[in-house]
Amino acid sequence: MYFLLWFLELISPQPSPFTETINRNIYKTWNGEALINFKWNAYGKYYYAMIWILFMSLLGCFTAAATIPQKYINEEVRQQLFIASIILGFIHLILEIRQFFNDIIKWFYDFWNIFDVIAYVLSIYTSIYWLKTNDKNNNYLITLLSFSCLFLDINFAHAFYILLSPRSEFSFEQPTNNDDPNNPWNLASSYNQVIDNDRNINSNPFMIQTPDKNTNMFIDIRTSLFAMYLFLAGDSSALSNWAYIDNPSIAILIVLFSLLVVIYLMNLLIGLLNMEIGEDNNRVSYLIQKAEILAEIELFYLLPHQRRWQTWFPEAIHYYADVDKTRIEIKRLIEEGEWDTKEFAEMREKLLKVLDIKHNPIDNEVMLKKLERLEEQNIEFEKLLKEIRAK
Repeated sequence: MYFLLWFLELISPQPSPFTETINRNIYKTWNGEALINFKWNAYGKYYYAMIWILFMSLLGCFTAAATIPQKYINEEVRQQLFIASIILGFIHLILEIRQFFNDIIKWFYDFWNIFDVIAYVLSIYTSIYWLKTNDKNNNYLITLLSFSCLFLDINFAHAFYILLSPRSEFSFEQPTNNDDPNNPWNLASSYNQVIDNDRNINSNPFMIQTPDKNTNMFIDIRTSLFAMYLFLAGDSSALSNWAYIDNPSIAILIVLFSLLVVIYLMNLLIGLLNMEIGEDNNRVSYLIQKAEILAEIELFYLLPHQRRWQTWFPEAIHYYADVDKTRIEIKRLIEEGEWDTKEFAEMREKLLKVLDIKHNPIDNEVMLKKLERLEEQNIEFEKLLKEIRAK
C-alpha cells in the first residue's frame, strides 16, 4: 500500500504549502527571503546544478554526434553519442510531461516550455532516425540535425554550419565535381559555352572560377559565426549561393533569425529605456524566480519521501513575539491607517482574533475620512485668519 501511494505521488506530486504560496508580497519581507535562502542552500543549488548538468550532457552528446566531422570520430562512438542523446532526451521529456499534467494552464503560460518540448522531441527523433538510416547525405536528416541543434542551443551559426557545410571531402587546389550542393566548387561561378547557332548551351561548364574559403563561409564554425554577424548587419551575401526555393530549410532559418533578432533587439531597447527600476523590485523578482525554481525541484525532482523530510524542507519559519508589544504595535498601525492593506488579509484577521482586538475596517475608514475633512477645514480656517490679519 505504501509503495502504491509512493508511486502515485511520484506520477502526480502533491504540492506543499511552500509551492502553493509563491507570492510577491511574501518575498518583500525578511521572513520570505530567509526561507528561500535556507531552501536554496540546503538542497536547491545542488539540484539546480544537477538539472543543468543533465541538460548540458544532452546538448554535448547530441552536438558532438551531429557536428564533429567523420575524420575525427568513428561511427561506433557517434552511435553511442546518439543513444546517450535518446536516453537523456527521454529523461527531460518525462519531466516536462509531468509538469504539463500537473498544471496545464501554467505550463502553456510559459512559452519556453513549448520550446523545450520541441527541442527534446526533435533530438530524440533525429537520433533514432540517424541510427536507423545512417546516411549523412540525406537532406532530410541534415535538416533535422540543423533544427535540433538550433532548438537545443539557440545558435543560428551552428544550425547553418550543420545545414550548409560540405558533406564530402574537397580540395581548393584540385577541382572536385560531385552531387554535394555545399561543395565550394559547385557553388563557384561557372560559365557555359553556346555550342551552335540554335543557342544550345553545353551542360558542362566551359570555365569555373576558383573557389576560396569565402565561397562557402559555412565550411568552418568560425566563419559561420562571422557570416551571421554580416547577416545581422544587412549583408546576406554568405547565403546567396543557394536557391531559397530549392532549399526551404534555409529560408525558414533566415526568417526565424530575423524575427528572433528583431524581438531581442526590441526587448533590449525597452530594457535600456526602463533601467530606472527600484532596487526592491529587482530583489523581489530575483527571490520569486528562485522560489519558482525551488517549487519545480520539490514537485518534479525530489522523491516523495524526501519531500516529507521536514528537517530538510521546513514549510515555515516560526517567530516568537511578546503578546502585549504585538497588541500595542497593531493598535498603532490601526490608528495611523497602515493596518488595512490588501496584503495578507486572512493572516491579519486571524491575528486580530488571537489577540482579541476588535477592529472594523469600515468604521476605521469613516474615521479617517472625518479626520481628513477636519484637516481640510483647519487649513481653510488658517487661510481666513491670514487674510483677516493682512487686512
